[in-house]
Amino acid sequence: MLWRPALTGENADALGTFLRAHRERSTIAQDSGRASSRRRTPGMRRSEVAVTAGISVEWYSRLEQGRGGRPSIQVLEAICEALRLKPKEREHAFLLAYGKVGASHQELSPDERRKLRVVLDALEPCPAYLKSPSWDILEWNAAAARVLTDYASLPTAERNVLRILFTHPDSRRRIRDWPTEAKLAVATFRSELVRWEDRSPRVQALIHDLRTTSPEFDEIWRRNEVGHLGEGKKTFLLPDGSETTMQYASFSIDAHPGTGLVVYTPTTGAASPAP
Repeated sequence: MLWRPALTGENADALGTFLRAHRERSTIAQDSGRASSRRRTPGMRRSEVAVTAGISVEWYSRLEQGRGGRPSIQVLEAICEALRLKPKEREHAFLLAYGKVGASHQELSPDERRKLRVVLDALEPCPAYLKSPSWDILEWNAAAARVLTDYASLPTAERNVLRILFTHPDSRRRIRDWPTEAKLAVATFRSELVRWEDRSPRVQALIHDLRTTSPEFDEIWRRNEVGHLGEGKKTFLLPDGSETTMQYASFSIDAHPGTGLVVYTPTTGAASPAP
């Protein structure tokens, strides 16, 4: 039998109250046409949430009452899906249960990507890109293509920060201190996997593929080092043979935990890379 660590006190009550409030406000039954004219209670029934999430009604009832213990990550994911919680609501549920937000499986909508692309373009001539929790490059501006990588020339599956860093020879040439940057990138990626609780098959396949194809990645990964790549400086060799040193900073997208906006700016006194 799987043991669940206890969730007691205020957080247990708060999680139960939070789930109950969203269940009672849910319009899923009405939207799907399942609502009956004899329905006396608003929102979804506990049994509907439990069946949709694949758990017992008895245990879910105890969870709402603050007596169900700490749900597993998979179960809490299923409950959030059953209640159709929005990203920020889902994040709050994970914070109550675990003190961290868990992995975000909701992709950016086309409209969200369009709005963020406007932000990226407005940052010109500073290189900037948008990355997913698994470090896939989602969007970028023209400056990023000039200074960092011509992402449009790569197949979609190859547009990943770690894949480019370890499997594309050009990245070693363009980044001045590649060994140091590579170590810091892997250490940061490992830290973020724990923060977002991301054990998805896609991420595991990425790690396995990199360990198989890149001896450098495998060596660094086995060190089990953790780090933070939130801000710093990098020196790049530009296509015209000149060098530029830039400061970088990473910003989170509130509605999508784990999705980040990375922006590079010239260091004090340095000129922006020519377009």
